[in-house]
Amino acid sequence: MSHFDERLSDTQRILADIAENYSPAVFASSLAAEDMVLTDLILKGKLPIGIFTLDTGRLHLETLQMIDRIRDTYQAEIAVFRPDLDAVTAYIDQFGLNGFYDGIEQRKECCRIRKVEPLKRALQGNKAWLTGQRRAQAATRSQLAVQEFDAAHGIAKFNPLADWSEEEVWHYLRMNKVPYNPLHDRGYPSIGCEPCTRAIQPGEDIRAGRWWWESPDTKECGLHFVDGKLVRAKQVTT
Repeated sequence: MSHFDERLSDTQRILADIAENYSPAVFASSLAAEDMVLTDLILKGKLPIGIFTLDTGRLHLETLQMIDRIRDTYQAEIAVFRPDLDAVTAYIDQFGLNGFYDGIEQRKECCRIRKVEPLKRALQGNKAWLTGQRRAQAATRSQLAVQEFDAAHGIAKFNPLADWSEEEVWHYLRMNKVPYNPLHDRGYPSIGCEPCTRAIQPGEDIRAGRWWWESPDTKECGLHFVDGKLVRAKQVTT
């Protein structure tokens, strides 16, 4: 933890810069551990950065309850975006409720309907959006930059915790008594939709519980894709 204070200071500086120079900006929260760090920093810092989450319709109850816990802890509301019901119905009619188990394309289409399309609506009218992604989370995120340009939505994108380690995330949460999803204590370091997430075993990669039936290089939902491909822009300097 020798670099924790410096890491935290850098993140606070990044958030302040976003609030000052990229307004209006919004933070896309999955309500997981990393996102609760950013939620705490934004709300306690009274920063003019909106917070929203995507209710896919397939989330764990424990995840949905985090919305109420944020309200009770910070006296703040976060926006909730949901998928188009007609699109969900059409998917179920074609592939079945759990058709995402049958192939990568079916899984990606489910993610597109339940996550990508609602995200597009959530980002409309904003100059930047933030995520809680970290480089250490997955092979697909190893080149993650703190600041990118999101060509899919035409706005700036920030990953303020890109440099943080798992230990630093939990140090912050415990030090500041930040509420977090109880599934983390049950072996879920990464939490997505209930049927696509499982607890991991000791020694497994922290993303091993996400879409566990797929290879590691396909384990993204599409929120961070451009034209169907994961694109990592070089670090943007300001």
